[in-house]
Amino acid sequence: MKKWIVETLADPTEALVLKEDEKPLRTKGQLLIDTKAAALNFFDILLCQGKYQEKPPLPFTPGAEISGTIVEADEDSKWNVGQKVLARPKLPNGGLAEFVVVGEDEVFAVPEAMSYEEASALFITYQTSYYALHHRAKLQPGEVLLVHAGAGGVGSAAIQLGKSQGATVIATAGGEEKVNQCLEQGADYAIDYKEEDFVQRVKDLTNGKGADVIYDPVGGHVFDRSRKCIAFDGRILIVGFAGGTIPEAPMNHALVKNYSLVGVHWGYYARLYPEGVHDIHEELCRLYEKGDIKPLLYNVFPFDEVPSALTALGNRSTYGKLVIGGTFS
Repeated sequence: MKKWIVETLADPTEALVLKEDEKPLRTKGQLLIDTKAAALNFFDILLCQGKYQEKPPLPFTPGAEISGTIVEADEDSKWNVGQKVLARPKLPNGGLAEFVVVGEDEVFAVPEAMSYEEASALFITYQTSYYALHHRAKLQPGEVLLVHAGAGGVGSAAIQLGKSQGATVIATAGGEEKVNQCLEQGADYAIDYKEEDFVQRVKDLTNGKGADVIYDPVGGHVFDRSRKCIAFDGRILIVGFAGGTIPEAPMNHALVKNYSLVGVHWGYYARLYPEGVHDIHEELCRLYEKGDIKPLLYNVFPFDEVPSALTALGNRSTYGKLVIGGTFS
């Protein structure tokens, strides 16, 4: 079988090598999956560069989200050969390979109507956004939700989930194309932060009140500006620092406006409460079948274009999720 291997730490175009290898052998409690699609994440780039907090020994195969069909399972397994699933492969044997072995607890059933490409793009972004909005922010119908980087993977998921909860959603994005994507995902209003001050626009749209919940995967100056348009008793969700700078918050300002700074570490939650992850997944599948959510795919790249796809992701010129699909052979 073919798989992508990181042999030296560098940018993806230099680090990744496509090689032939034996099909992996599973043991009891594991499933062998024929990979049909794999979603890419920004941390895949950091893994190639050796800049991610997890540093697997060389060589390794990246790829944290796949979908495919089960080709081997235990006789007494709850899973069936031929079943469509999504899965979370573990380093150093990630998902950018024709066949992947995963533990049964890292596999999730998906609706038959969901494409393999959509299934591979469902897990991390929607789990993160659902956990943030429902578990951490306790978003209520009728509240105003401000979503930063609304055209990105977690941002587009947050827009859809916010609307499904009955919130009024305001999104920010950079450039006309990304603003339009936010509107297509269901945002009631979309602000081009390159052209106008989102703080003033949010205040105008809310009659000076501000947003009840702010979903911030960017950090840096975006967080600093968000404090200017958070409502009294509001919640700012600290989802990540895609902007590259970790901000510092003056606590007196949080006291004066009575808002909460709410950390969102879904990965840690997933390790502590795996049953909660399965519950969220079941709800996400229900919302998909209802038509409330649908993963936003920027493009589906062939298997032999993984390095160039990661380069495009790193340039931040894309939106939604980038997926490797089609034939993996």
